[in-house]
Amino acid sequence: MAIKLIAIDIDATLINDQRQITPRTKEALEAAKQQGVKVVLCTGRPMTGVDAYLTELRLNHQDDQYVVSFNGALAQSTNEKVIVNYTLSFNDYVDWQAFCTKNNVKSQFESRDYIYTTNRDLSPWTIHESDLVSMPVRVRSLDEMAHSQDQYVLAKGMMLGDKEELDKIQQKFSKEFAGRFTIIRSEDFYLEIVNHRASKGSTLEALAKELGIKQSEVMALGNAQNDNSMIEYAGIGVAMGNSVPETKAVADVITDTNNNDGVGKAVEKYVLR
Repeated sequence: MAIKLIAIDIDATLINDQRQITPRTKEALEAAKQQGVKVVLCTGRPMTGVDAYLTELRLNHQDDQYVVSFNGALAQSTNEKVIVNYTLSFNDYVDWQAFCTKNNVKSQFESRDYIYTTNRDLSPWTIHESDLVSMPVRVRSLDEMAHSQDQYVLAKGMMLGDKEELDKIQQKFSKEFAGRFTIIRSEDFYLEIVNHRASKGSTLEALAKELGIKQSEVMALGNAQNDNSMIEYAGIGVAMGNSVPETKAVADVITDTNNNDGVGKAVEKYVLR
């Protein structure tokens, strides 16, 4: 069956290590669009970190083009009409912030426009995320946020630290909050917390149903643990050559690396006619 929707992770998938979309990948995606195929970027990033790539692919500011952000917390048109909204409540934030304080782990959450943290001594990983997704940081106490909680869209929380520290924190958090959140290890130094209903796979499924596209007509490409759910959902699940072993294990096929046109080659092979 012909592919009608291509879901693509951004970091280490769509873009190479220089944060660029290679010419071959760009050409393949443009050819797919000309066939009527939907190209949907599915990322842990907020929209501020996606806009430039949507513009480069000529997908931005359109009613009939779509993006999945915050690891599935939001799906919307690139003209900002929300299709799926799986965000966190302020009570969720209070509870996991208390966990972070008790366990001496730095934390932050991302809204649509800002990264918020209670840590006045910013973690280097907060600064890294701010640069990566082009989102400014605001330092606010829990009391300050509580007084204006209605203004926040709590898309995802993040715990920050070195790998060994977060390995232990992940086990402890999973045990304490079992079933309440979806927990994602997007990088060794990031442990992400989203609504229990949110994942790239569940939100991609909801978006595909909204568009009348069958599961067998979806191809998904990614490289890391937070991509596994959409790779498993898709009719053709593609792991990048640079993927972690767990992602390769759940994929139907493995393409080349992000530095060697892996997305472009997979689109040429499985989508273009």
